[in-house]
Amino acid sequence: MSTALHAAGTILPGGEPGQLWITGGRISFEPVPDAESLGRDVFLVPGLVDAHCHPGIGVGGPVSLGEAAAQAVTDRQAGTLLIRDCGLPIDVRPLQRRADLPTIIRAGRHLALTKRYLPGLGIELDDPAQLPDAVAGQARDGDGWVKLVGDWIDRGVGDLAPLWPDDILAEAVKVAHDHGARVTAHVFGEAALPGLIASGIDCLEHGTGLSADQLAELARHDVALVPTLINIENFPGIADKAGKYPAYAAHMRALHAGVGEMVASAIEAGVRVFAGSDAGGMVEHGRLVDEIEALHRAGMTREQALASASWAARDWLGHPGIADGAPADLLVYPSDPREDLGVLRHPSHIVLGGVVYA
Repeated sequence: MSTALHAAGTILPGGEPGQLWITGGRISFEPVPDAESLGRDVFLVPGLVDAHCHPGIGVGGPVSLGEAAAQAVTDRQAGTLLIRDCGLPIDVRPLQRRADLPTIIRAGRHLALTKRYLPGLGIELDDPAQLPDAVAGQARDGDGWVKLVGDWIDRGVGDLAPLWPDDILAEAVKVAHDHGARVTAHVFGEAALPGLIASGIDCLEHGTGLSADQLAELARHDVALVPTLINIENFPGIADKAGKYPAYAAHMRALHAGVGEMVASAIEAGVRVFAGSDAGGMVEHGRLVDEIEALHRAGMTREQALASASWAARDWLGHPGIADGAPADLLVYPSDPREDLGVLRHPSHIVLGGVVYA
């Protein structure tokens, strides 16, 4: 296909009719001669964003760089053109240099305590007091994000429990901010939430235990939420395998039962909610549209759900959408995905860096 491309139709998010050209891998609103058409009367959407994705984790834990690349290709072919990795056990910087793969924002490695997270995935600290220094290291090494494990099962108590004292959390978040990085945390249950929210954290992953009062606080302080609804669907199965820990099993079932109401309350409270599939491990790659549809069922309008995985997420992460001079990372659809989210499963064209992959 020629290097110059042209499309005419409805450009989102504005929804106004317009035309754009692609040359040199970038978008232009000035005509480019001899451009090949991507379609007329089409719908043009900024490339989808998976705000919680793990290209580098498989069912058994860490995977090879080649397997991680294949996972990223699967995501790309489903329309995901920007990934916030949200914690990886392998160094995917070589994948960032590949123009055929989605842009990856690296959050470094999960920071946890010894035996308080999935083995082999994170950096395990022997003492909570080591957290601020570990955060500094990850902030220096990553792409502006640090990932903490906020809670996990404590087998001594038989249920979910926080990993970090509140004062250490606050110090660690300050250290990250001083290094110009934002902090997010995995958190399922209720007990870890007060300390995480008070720390000045920037985002919460899952957040299944959030109360209405806490959601109002998130909205006031612009703390984002990535609920990973399609991964929460695994909670009953996790509970079924946790027979040795009945309190934990019951807790996971209760969190699963309440997650839809929690997300609906978050939306109503004005919390910025973004789509994240949590692909890697228990969730297959390429399922971001399932998450968008789940957010719609939880209370977002179709347009809000799409925005949470496209232009709104790009703005949050500091990446442009369809704008003059921006990288040409966009999707072309034959009909309006704001009317039918199922349209997102069948793009006419996937354009990444000005190259058409479908």
